[in-house]
Amino acid sequence: MSVTLKRSGGQASIRESAVQESSDQKVQVLDAVAEGAAAPAGVHPENSDTRTRKKSREPRVNTSVKRFSPKKLVGLLLPVALIALWYGLSTAGVFTAVQLPSPTKVIAAGFELAQRGDLLTHVAISTQRVLLGFLIGAVLGLVLGALIGISVPARLVAAPTIGALRAVPSLAWVPLLLLWVGIGENSKVTLVAIGAFFPVYTTVSAALAHVDVKLVEAARAFGLKGIRLFTTVQLPAVLPSVVSGLRLALAQAWLFLVAAELLGASMGLGYLLTDSQNNGRTDRLLLSIVLLAILGKLTDALIGVFERWVKAKYPTH
Repeated sequence: MSVTLKRSGGQASIRESAVQESSDQKVQVLDAVAEGAAAPAGVHPENSDTRTRKKSREPRVNTSVKRFSPKKLVGLLLPVALIALWYGLSTAGVFTAVQLPSPTKVIAAGFELAQRGDLLTHVAISTQRVLLGFLIGAVLGLVLGALIGISVPARLVAAPTIGALRAVPSLAWVPLLLLWVGIGENSKVTLVAIGAFFPVYTTVSAALAHVDVKLVEAARAFGLKGIRLFTTVQLPAVLPSVVSGLRLALAQAWLFLVAAELLGASMGLGYLLTDSQNNGRTDRLLLSIVLLAILGKLTDALIGVFERWVKAKYPTH
């Protein structure tokens, strides 16, 4: 019995001495770090400063270089080929200078308009009309598309009429808008809004009409209804369709802009297009077309940024 007690007492004393040595060693490490001295042999303290220094010594990888891919340059091949073909046809005499001026003459015409201050004015006014009309048309298309997509009675009453109005060509609206709204900015913005309205309305109403019924019923079982049901369940479910509708609406807005500026406009790229045709300035005419293409692509890139945000915000949809 005494032997057992002695053994247990000896083991306890050994554990106590080990704990004491460990605590003494930790105290030595802390004192060494505080005094800026080296830690005792066999002890390697890992504090935030040493981890930071280790991370700083690690080679940094340039993420921008990793993300770059030669595939991104493939899209430039066709425009470069078209410009080269354009330059070759214009310099080879296949077309006259009036029919197809060279790219250098088109660029010179752009510099001429820029020096006079007209080029920036044309671009700014057209962009303003497109963005304002696009915003109005997209909001109206989203609201009406949501109403008709959710409500079956509203779909039965209004969908056939709106579908018939969608088939009306853009130029057919111009005389009526000039008569009703006038020759000012309101008629042009209204026509652009009409062009932007139909793609958003069509995609949103069709997408909401095909939302999973079980998903909606489950949300209603949890007490969601009305606006909360729409913003929480139905709208996130159709966000990809909304983005597609916005992209189509923006392209349609640029098409309707040209129609709006063909009549009753004194500034804008559509006006520059018509004025260049009437005065035989093919170089300015081609300049207008190139600028419309560039502006359309830039504004489409903005929708692409919004689309990436939607995919990051709602990755499951």
